[in-house]
Amino acid sequence: MRCWTACPRRETLSDGLLRIDKLVGPTSHDVVDMVRRAYGMRRVGHAGTLDPFASGLLVVLLGRATRLARYVVGLPKEYTGRIRLGSVTDTDDQTGAVTGGTDGWRDLTDEEIRAEMAGLLGVQLQQPPVYSAKKSGGQRAYRLARQGRPVTLSPVRVEIRRFAMLERDGPRLVFAAEVSSGTYVRGLARDLGERLGCGAHLEELRRTRIGTFAVDGGIRSDEIDGASEPLQPLLEAVAHLPRRDLDAAEARQARHGRPLDASPDREEAVALVHDGVLLGVAERDGARLKPRVVIADE
Repeated sequence: MRCWTACPRRETLSDGLLRIDKLVGPTSHDVVDMVRRAYGMRRVGHAGTLDPFASGLLVVLLGRATRLARYVVGLPKEYTGRIRLGSVTDTDDQTGAVTGGTDGWRDLTDEEIRAEMAGLLGVQLQQPPVYSAKKSGGQRAYRLARQGRPVTLSPVRVEIRRFAMLERDGPRLVFAAEVSSGTYVRGLARDLGERLGCGAHLEELRRTRIGTFAVDGGIRSDEIDGASEPLQPLLEAVAHLPRRDLDAAEARQARHGRPLDASPDREEAVALVHDGVLLGVAERDGARLKPRVVIADE
């Protein structure tokens, strides 16, 4: 007998995620459009923008996986890249016009640079770049900046967990960084230049990891082919969350959005699983777990 409301909808070939290794050039939206065409789907999104000049990991969500985007977007991110000391740009990266800088980098030792990089570790308030998608007065900051209009942006709370120099070649530093979601790595390069007194901007950037997702083994953005690349299952999108396996009665409650008894643990979000299938994600609401995202029949 076919079951319409009491049985979970099984995952289909169009529900899941892809790890894309975005090349320099296309925007994140361009990559989403490539996936839409390759897989013949409309419901496609990504979990964390990469600028066109940057390369690396873009987690793309398809079908019902798009409902889980908020649980991926907020994960910490890892990068490698290159910073150019002695040159300041209006965008804080290599795409902008040079607006200042000095040759004071010539007098800096590697130890001095590493000390200032270490000084940027920890929780702090970071000033978003003027050329960013943040809103100022209800409009995107980069649009106002391109029009030469004033931009007012409030600092945002970020955490820098790692910021290390790997190599140095004159004014150019190869670095690795691990940062919280919402951190502007080009803002980190700018702030380092200010601390060193010579100015700096971001020359190259590559994202290597988002949470547990690594770029290694990802599909190159110029090789996306819906006919040959299988999707990772929905459960992979929330593999970093605590998991709760439900019995049949609890599964019925979850599918209808009804709260579940919470465990003594203080987890804030829990992946709800029944019979190996992700039913959704619940978040703590007092002593109960309230389903916030439900993967069910549509």
